[in-house]
Amino acid sequence: MSIKVGVIGAGGMLQYHTAGFRQAGAEILAVADPALGAAAKAAAKWGITTPYDTVDALLGNPEIDAVSVIVPNKFHKSLTIQCLEAGKHVFCEKPPALSADEVKEIIVAAKKAKKQVLFNFNNRARPESQAMMTYINQGVAGTINSAQAKWIRRTGIPGFGGWFTTKELAGGGSLIDLLHMVDLAMYFMGYPEPAHALGQTFSDFITDKQFKGPWGIPDRVGGTTDVENSAHGFVTFKTGQVLSLQVSWAEMVKREEVSVVFQGTKAGGRVERLFGIDGFDNTAIDTCELYVQENGHSVNRSITTPACEDMGRIGSAANFIEFLDGKAAPLNTPEQALRLMQVIDAVYASAKTGKPVSI
Repeated sequence: MSIKVGVIGAGGMLQYHTAGFRQAGAEILAVADPALGAAAKAAAKWGITTPYDTVDALLGNPEIDAVSVIVPNKFHKSLTIQCLEAGKHVFCEKPPALSADEVKEIIVAAKKAKKQVLFNFNNRARPESQAMMTYINQGVAGTINSAQAKWIRRTGIPGFGGWFTTKELAGGGSLIDLLHMVDLAMYFMGYPEPAHALGQTFSDFITDKQFKGPWGIPDRVGGTTDVENSAHGFVTFKTGQVLSLQVSWAEMVKREEVSVVFQGTKAGGRVERLFGIDGFDNTAIDTCELYVQENGHSVNRSITTPACEDMGRIGSAANFIEFLDGKAAPLNTPEQALRLMQVIDAVYASAKTGKPVSI
């Protein structure tokens, strides 16, 4: 029997979720969205059997085993817990929630319901990331002492006045939206427990329409814009490892760069995507490299991996189904999501107070 899935939210990520679920052999029974006509339109476009106008109607379908949550950040926690309490497994878009405390609530609910929760940290599913993790797990890098995480854009503000730029709905701006590389760096580092963070945020360009990007939602006249366009930080871990981060929607950089670079006791490494045009995956160049010393020489190894324009979005959704089917290990855990959000919370807190924050 194939796993039967329902989806909450008819937004742009639906195309990747449906593709991944089907690739792994799941059946998508329903989609729900409260916006008038959105569910019916999405159902017709993506070949989904039943559209619902309410979450309750979808969760009331006893055939549905698991639910995908694709909604603004504010509703991640409440909907995930509602799905768990309805007896469904959950695949939730990133960020896991608005804060670490909200992730703790999800963990408690999942344990009580005895159901599984995975989050869409899709960059872990990229062929480059998986290839690098194979080397790391084999001990090629040794202990990773330090890493640098970047997702920087020159022109990438995802609309003005919409939920992305409203702190109450999104939890923050670029940092919480583009936390993928912070997650990937911590993944490579073994997901150590964070100890301290120092951070600063900037909002110089957050209302400047020269910096609007191709991703996101339409501008909302009279809407709220109260988040940062860029964030920089430094994190220490209880293991002694360290991480620096640079995340931006709008910053005076050459072009969009998505990367994790690390330095280990045996080798260093880089997983990187450089964009020809900000926001357009089909203009990107992917790199996966290892740096070692051999026989008195500096040797740089280029790792060739299959092309993956969608940055692992389909593979991440497929992993959720494969995990539920017992065919694969989960690409992430709620406990890792908690540590990630502890870092995000601490960087924001440090930026607000101007002081280092203990976690």
